[in-house]
Amino acid sequence: MAHPFHIHNTQFRLLDRDGRPVQPHENGLKDTVLVHPGESVRILIRFDHYSDPDLPYMYHCHILEHEDAGMMGQFTVV
Repeated sequence: MAHPFHIHNTQFRLLDRDGRPVQPHENGLKDTVLVHPGESVRILIRFDHYSDPDLPYMYHCHILEHEDAGMMGQFTVV
């Protein structure tokens, strides 16, 4: 099953999918990317705001059942 992967409070650009260039419609800033089974997607993120343990960045799958089952996390930028 494909996963719509989302990162809060920032936007990113897709660099490649499994080492291959992305399709033209995938150019530009995104906040969500569809990741297919077994696929690796590299992204480039510019962090305009630092975060800390009290206000971390969050990422998760946009499929609610997956998020509820633990497909989410937090990270800080220092």
